[in-house]
Amino acid sequence: MASGKPDKAQAPRLSVRDQTLETLRRRIISLQLPPGEPLSENELAQELGVSRTPVRESLILLREEGLVQVFPQIGSFVSLVDLGRVAEAQFVREAIECASLNDLTVDAAGIAGLRDILASQRDAEAKGDVEEFFRLDEDFHRELLRLAGHESAWTAVNSAKAHLDRARRLSLIDTRPVSTLIEQHTAVVDALEANNVAAADNSLRVHLRGVFEDVKRIQASSPDLFSDGSASRPVRRSIARLS
Repeated sequence: MASGKPDKAQAPRLSVRDQTLETLRRRIISLQLPPGEPLSENELAQELGVSRTPVRESLILLREEGLVQVFPQIGSFVSLVDLGRVAEAQFVREAIECASLNDLTVDAAGIAGLRDILASQRDAEAKGDVEEFFRLDEDFHRELLRLAGHESAWTAVNSAKAHLDRARRLSLIDTRPVSTLIEQHTAVVDALEANNVAAADNSLRVHLRGVFEDVKRIQASSPDLFSDGSASRPVRRSIARLS
């Protein structure tokens, strides 16, 4: 007998191909699959418990994103970090995030929410949990867009920054201390609390552009992690694992 209660809406399940795509994309961006890593369809299919077909289709889509390179008669590899794509993604991110500050009216609750994120970032730093800090860094920037009424713009930012995210993760491993990033986030919040949008804009731009200096330092010591857009075959280099 029907209870009369409406059925709860269920989120649509991802297809096997889409699940495989998301898993591989996440591993590449998180550097679990580092630049230059060879990709075997057979090994990935076995590891993920799927057939070769969704793996093959996923690698094709990741190649279109510039995250995978395929060399006939040689194989597929995780692409090197493309410096041109990093710059393009940074341009998109800076343009959207900084423009949104002009529409941002932050009340006490908004400031408190941002400071809660900062407190969680400090906890992640104290634990040495870089992966958690990266997630909280994303939360901070997404929250700025939400407070400005532009949360939907995060989709555009997120879709453009796969190569940028890999560069950012490399910088967290090799160059910029997490404490510096937290200080920069704090400067943005302090300026917003003081209703000084110009200062917030300047602090945010300095923060976002820091990745370029990080990339220069990493490229100087590990040039084989980066590409200038050419189709040269990647050479795998071991990098430190994230916490």
